[in-house]
Amino acid sequence: MKYSKSHDVLQQTLITVAAYFILAFAFYLFFAGHNDPGGGFIGGLMAACAFILIYVVFDRKKAHEAIKISFVPFIAIGLLLTAAVGFIGILFGQAYLEHFFDYFHFPFFGKVELTTALPFDLGIFFVVVAMAMVVTLTIAEDKG
Repeated sequence: MKYSKSHDVLQQTLITVAAYFILAFAFYLFFAGHNDPGGGFIGGLMAACAFILIYVVFDRKKAHEAIKISFVPFIAIGLLLTAAVGFIGILFGQAYLEHFFDYFHFPFFGKVELTTALPFDLGIFFVVVAMAMVVTLTIAEDKG
């Protein structure tokens, strides 16, 4: 039995717009995670949900054309980034994963807080998005 996916244009348009809103909310959760609940893990799950919605409503070929990302390398990039941020503390004679932050003045932006938690969360974000997509796409491609 051949399965054909046919979603109407209205549904595809609605899901595409919803995916943009979900991605925006994912980035909000990612950046809010430093001071409020959220961060790389929940932001990554929300971003993966947006990508999965695109794969659900469009066929696999059109979704691959729209999302031209190979997710497997992002697992390694995220793990390396997270581990590298952990070693910053050791370089300064502190514990592994010691948190550092300071305020810097940048032209146009003014006073900005830079912290080691942000690149750490970015690594977690990459790993979560990539793992969720790799697992979901692998299950979807299984003919079993």
